[in-house]
Amino acid sequence: MIDYDPKDWLRFIFSIHKSDTLRKLAPVLVGMAAYCLLVAYVVIEYLHPGPDSDLKNVYIMHSLLGFVISLLLVFRTNTAYDRWWEGRKAWGMLTNNSRNLALKLAHMLEPDDLESRHFFRAMIPNYAFALKNHLRGHAQPDELESCPGFDPAELDFIKHQPNQMAKRLFGKMDELYQRGTIRPEHILVLNIEFTTFTEVCGICERIHTTPIPFSYS
Repeated sequence: MIDYDPKDWLRFIFSIHKSDTLRKLAPVLVGMAAYCLLVAYVVIEYLHPGPDSDLKNVYIMHSLLGFVISLLLVFRTNTAYDRWWEGRKAWGMLTNNSRNLALKLAHMLEPDDLESRHFFRAMIPNYAFALKNHLRGHAQPDELESCPGFDPAELDFIKHQPNQMAKRLFGKMDELYQRGTIRPEHILVLNIEFTTFTEVCGICERIHTTPIPFSYS
C-alpha cells in the first residue's frame, strides 16, 4: 500500500517526473513529437499549402480523436476505481473476519490455555502479513511473529504463503477439537471465519492478476 496525501497536490506537480506512467510513455511521446515536427516542417517548407487546401480541416480530425480518447479514459478510470474499491472491501473483510475470529476464540479457549491464546494472537495477524507478501511477490519473514507451534523460518516462501498459514490455523483448531477444548458446535461457528480467509485471498489474487497504473487508482 502506498500512502499519500491527495490534498498535497502542489508537491505532485513538481514530482510528476517520478510517475511510472510518464516514464513508460516518455519514449513514445518524444518519438511522436519528433515525427509531428518533421511532418509539419515538410508541409510548411516544401508543400506550401494554400488557403483552400484540405489540410486546414485537420483540426476536426484531432477534435474527434480527442473525444474518443476522453471516453476511453473515462471507462478506464471507472474500471480502475471499481477494482480499487473491490480490493478495499476485501481488505476490510479480512480485518473484520480477523477480529471476529479473535473474539470467538477468546471466549472459547480456557483462560489458563496460554499456549493456544499466544498461538492465535500471533497467527491471525501473520495471515494478513503473509497475504500481503504473497500479493507483492516477495517474502519478509521478519514481519511474521513466532509462537508455540510456528517458526517463520520453517515457512516455505516459494509456495503459497497464505494457504500455509491457513493450514496451520485449521490444524491448531483441529488439535483443540481432538483434545476436547472446543466442541463440535464451535467448529460450525468458527468455520465461517476460516473460510473467509481463503475467500479474501482469492479476491485479492483475482484483482492482482491485472495490475493497474497508480495514476488511474
